[in-house]
Amino acid sequence: MIGPLFAIIGFIWGYLVARRRGGRTLDRLQYGAAFAIAFGLFGTLLGIALARYLGAA
Repeated sequence: MIGPLFAIIGFIWGYLVARRRGGRTLDRLQYGAAFAIAFGLFGTLLGIALARYLGAA
């Protein structure tokens, strides 16, 4: 559950960063997608680490 949540947050953040830098629509979507992938990957790894640390099966 953490991975998809982080991906959504990453997309929004990337979209806003591109908008702040004056990017066009496709620039904003590309930034959003890149941030979503990076944040989603981090969230997935964080979820795995938490599951191992907390002892969830």
